[in-house]
Amino acid sequence: MRVSSLVVSGLLAASLCTASWTGLGVGSAALAAAKPPARPIDPSFFAGKWYEIARTPNAGQRDCQAPTTEFTALAGQGFSVRQVCRRGSPSGAQRVFDTKGKIIAGTHNTRFTMNFLGGLKKQEYWVLDCADDRSWGIMATPGGNYVWLLSRQPVMSEPAKAQALARIKALGYAKLEYPRQPPA
Repeated sequence: MRVSSLVVSGLLAASLCTASWTGLGVGSAALAAAKPPARPIDPSFFAGKWYEIARTPNAGQRDCQAPTTEFTALAGQGFSVRQVCRRGSPSGAQRVFDTKGKIIAGTHNTRFTMNFLGGLKKQEYWVLDCADDRSWGIMATPGGNYVWLLSRQPVMSEPAKAQALARIKALGYAKLEYPRQPPA
């Protein structure tokens, strides 16, 4: 099985975020061996802001800088998602995409779906791993094509970034790009 699309991102389209999380803007695909999520994920993963540190290149996020994804809990297993991208530079024009998602029951918070295009498209995502302190997470689509490294801070420490990138490589993803974030 391969991870395909989005962090999003999905972390994945009609807009930046739809393309980033759904893979509607298909670009260079990573060919990762399918690996199930490593361990249960704390529900706090789906609350607060995440900064995108690395991603599989995709057409929908071309020239997307300072991308963020913000989760807000809703009743039950649901959450709202706001994805923001800036064009050209970390201070460029902002593009915003809002949607809703839901954790898939019985998956220990490792799998969730998000709706796009007014509910016409539903995409599944996996949280493959995260730091013990929940400072970073790795999201992908269940097909092998798209992966995102997300961080709670816009700039990761070098040791944490090296650890997360080593994990992404161990999962089979080789081709990544690194959007610019504003300085810490």
